[in-house]
Amino acid sequence: MDRTIRIQLKPTHEQKQLLDETTRQFTQVFNAVCAYGWQHSEKNGVRLHHATYYKLRETYPRLNANVLIQARIKATEALKSTFDRKAKGRKAGQPQSRQCPIRYNERTSVLNWQTQEVCLSTVEGRILVPFQVPLYSSKYAGYQVTTADLCIRNGRYGLHVVVSVPEPDVPQSDEVIGVDLGLNRPAVTSNRHFLGSCHWKEVERRRFRIRRKLQSKGTKSAKRHLKKLSGRSLRFHRDCDHVLSKRIVEHATPGSTLVIENLTHIRSTSKIRKKTETSRRLHSWSFAQFHTFLSYKAQERGMQVVKIDPRHTSQTCSQCGHQHRSNRKSQSLFLCKNCGYCLNADLNAAYNIRNKHLASLGISLASGSLSDGLSSQPFVG
Repeated sequence: MDRTIRIQLKPTHEQKQLLDETTRQFTQVFNAVCAYGWQHSEKNGVRLHHATYYKLRETYPRLNANVLIQARIKATEALKSTFDRKAKGRKAGQPQSRQCPIRYNERTSVLNWQTQEVCLSTVEGRILVPFQVPLYSSKYAGYQVTTADLCIRNGRYGLHVVVSVPEPDVPQSDEVIGVDLGLNRPAVTSNRHFLGSCHWKEVERRRFRIRRKLQSKGTKSAKRHLKKLSGRSLRFHRDCDHVLSKRIVEHATPGSTLVIENLTHIRSTSKIRKKTETSRRLHSWSFAQFHTFLSYKAQERGMQVVKIDPRHTSQTCSQCGHQHRSNRKSQSLFLCKNCGYCLNADLNAAYNIRNKHLASLGISLASGSLSDGLSSQPFVG
């Protein structure tokens, strides 16, 4: 399995200039390939290579040929993603980058873990740059490097190194854990763990009030503060997703299966009223990022993450299977109209998420074994 380490480079002033110029030319090649592919509706990598390679080699003779090819590969990936969005009827425009990170491979970079130096190709040949590995990523240091992306942000030079890590030797478990994700309670699991912090919601509310005041002013100073606030909010959401996904994995048995709802199109299918706090929080919900974090953290402990259809998981009784909108009395209370089963609404949804996955496998919770599909009690709490 692959893992990404973000290491900090410590280049000299001359090396920074070389890296900046190499990044500038790499970005121009990326944009040129994207422009050609967009104009000719072309996303095939081979045809894009034959159509653009030789002309770009003449235009940028100082750029390493392999680095130039990596720019074309990145452009191909961006074009494929854009054309896929367009085919699905979603908004899509020509891919373009102001500063595209350089992608290095084993032919254009050599990383030495012992001396903590990396050799990188630039427009003036190769340079040797020292680096530092963060403490939280030190466990991945020493593994084989596959690719690396050079990222320059606010005068800081970092290398996102992808290393190949062996799969964990963890015995598989039959345990299946349903995880209900929500805006009020970040995560509730079917093994009765309520994870996340109410403090997160208060931080988000406070920042929304500050952002609204700054937007109403509209001054240059307010716009500068808005830009800083935006970056701070992104980092805060990223940290929350890291913490939440880590807690879910820690409270699960190694080798088990985690089941979550497929929330890919939740913004377009949700019936929540617009211009409300819940609608605003829904549109700022980074569930795709959370799923990515949960998947790779679960993989390290031999777990797998499965998505299921989220329809009716909050309206169905996990005890008798009766489904009705009025079963959910409030955000936190579930009371079945049929059997009178009463419990926390999010916990009930976590049970249903788990049961729904087991039912798709033909497993009856009543017997704990494979069923013939004729079980009289498909949902048992």
